[in-house]
Amino acid sequence: MMCVSGCLRCVGVSLIPMAIVCMLSNMLLLLPELSIQFLLEGHVTREATWATGLWGSGFLVLLGARAFVQSSQTKGCCAFRSQMLCQVGYSCVCLLAACCCLLVSATGLSHGPLCLYNSTSGLTWGVPLEPKADHHSGYLYNRTLWSGVCQRPHDVVKWNVILFSVMGGASGLQTLLCAANILNSLLGLVLGHGLCHNKVSPVSA
Repeated sequence: MMCVSGCLRCVGVSLIPMAIVCMLSNMLLLLPELSIQFLLEGHVTREATWATGLWGSGFLVLLGARAFVQSSQTKGCCAFRSQMLCQVGYSCVCLLAACCCLLVSATGLSHGPLCLYNSTSGLTWGVPLEPKADHHSGYLYNRTLWSGVCQRPHDVVKWNVILFSVMGGASGLQTLLCAANILNSLLGLVLGHGLCHNKVSPVSA
């Protein structure tokens, strides 16, 4: 049990800073140029407005991390097994939330930001860097597009690349930790206190 409990606590503590990073990254994605103007006008990248870094890899994972740390202190065989069953459920929810944030981050990164750009009909809002079969394979491999296409918000391409990369990396680590915690909780559910009670009892005279 000590090994299972220690792993639960380690996972819980590790998830907390990652969740905070995801929440901060998503909040900054909603505020290009650190201005709320673009959000109020609806000129923010679609994947950022889904806020998966806030409710997914942020809030839900924080709840799961709190439950993991608290469960690591559970005593008693029946109570411990009951907690392990709950932790399997918590871990699955956190895994799905982190996977959702990871997929949205990857999508936002590959499609590019919503910005004001110079089209054939003049300045317009859109997603000019989105990969097109008849145009270019993607802006991530051509950094000359980072500063020459979007007019507003300033440096929005670099802003999105950095923040979506950070959020995707953090949620990817969360995914691995939550998957490992599912196996750890199942181990605790099956073995219970068996890992700490394999001691030789003293022989009475």
